[in-house]
Amino acid sequence: MNDLLTYFAQRGEALLDLLRRLVEIESPSTDKAAADRLGRYVAQLAEEAGARVTAVPQERYGDHLLARWGEGEGGFLLLCHLDTVWPLGTLAERPWRVEGERATGPGCYDDKGSAVIILTALGGIRELGLALSRPVTVLFNTDEEVGSRSSRSLIEAEAARAAVVLCVEPAQPDGALKVWRKGTGRYTVTALGRAVHAGADHAKGINAIEELAHQVLRLQSMTDYELGSTVNVGWVRGGTRTNIVPQQAEMRVDLRVRTSAEGARMDAAIRALEPVLPGARLVVEGELSRPPMEESSTTLEPFRRAQEIGAELGLKLTASGSGGASDGNFTAALGVPTLDGLGAVGDGAHSADEYVLVPSLPERTALLAALLTRW
Repeated sequence: MNDLLTYFAQRGEALLDLLRRLVEIESPSTDKAAADRLGRYVAQLAEEAGARVTAVPQERYGDHLLARWGEGEGGFLLLCHLDTVWPLGTLAERPWRVEGERATGPGCYDDKGSAVIILTALGGIRELGLALSRPVTVLFNTDEEVGSRSSRSLIEAEAARAAVVLCVEPAQPDGALKVWRKGTGRYTVTALGRAVHAGADHAKGINAIEELAHQVLRLQSMTDYELGSTVNVGWVRGGTRTNIVPQQAEMRVDLRVRTSAEGARMDAAIRALEPVLPGARLVVEGELSRPPMEESSTTLEPFRRAQEIGAELGLKLTASGSGGASDGNFTAALGVPTLDGLGAVGDGAHSADEYVLVPSLPERTALLAALLTRW
């Protein structure tokens, strides 16, 4: 087993170079042409590693890719997203660079390091003449950062055919794998009042911004850190001119929960919001868009198996969780054994400080190769 670590350690420069190439093909979720450019390159690399690749056409987002090694059901499903939160032009502002053990560049940690690990692991397995312990399907999607709206049904269909899902998302900064993730909800709350002249008829108006302010405080107060539930009002808009009592105002709300039961409770509470000002009205839209990945046998059993295989490599794997969601939330909610956080070690996802720890690339690649051949 240690031969895998040696093999991939000897390919550390190639791993880093591939990460640079992927980072330098910018791929924001909202730019189909850009995402498709990266998708075509990844498809080429997967085919070179022995995969049969099928593109799943999309109108709004980049085409999703299904790369298959072997035939039949009961295999591994690997999840990895090619899209990033960074708009075109970010690379010019923050170009790829390596300083010591840190490689930086937009999307390097979330989630292009994972694509590097997957492609190199499967290519290495082929080059070494090792046998996969079961068929492998890799789903590279292009809309994870915006909620996997077009890929969710594909993820769930592929998960239903799989025995194990390995979600190759970034590891925790300390290298821990993820056995739980919070579920996420997205809501828009609109307050409706009555517009009048702010000077001549102020008393006859119903200020929608005032009503929304009451609701902001009410929503923020729903946060309960002991239960792991958080509510964040992150965007507010309202009114037209200062001399008009505003008729309409709206806000967008982020919800995070640890359990499905808590998600149902919080969803009901948000939907039950009532106006405070006489005559005002509220419209609440949205839902719990990603179910929580709860810590259970569905996530703990695959973690323990990975821990055993990792120990054979000399790696000490630990378990943790995250307030952020991933596509593993969908598969775990179906009851399919799911292990998350198998990507590169680093930190700073969605921030200008995003980085990958370079030594983690061969280590995580060896771990994934071991999982696919020893599980």
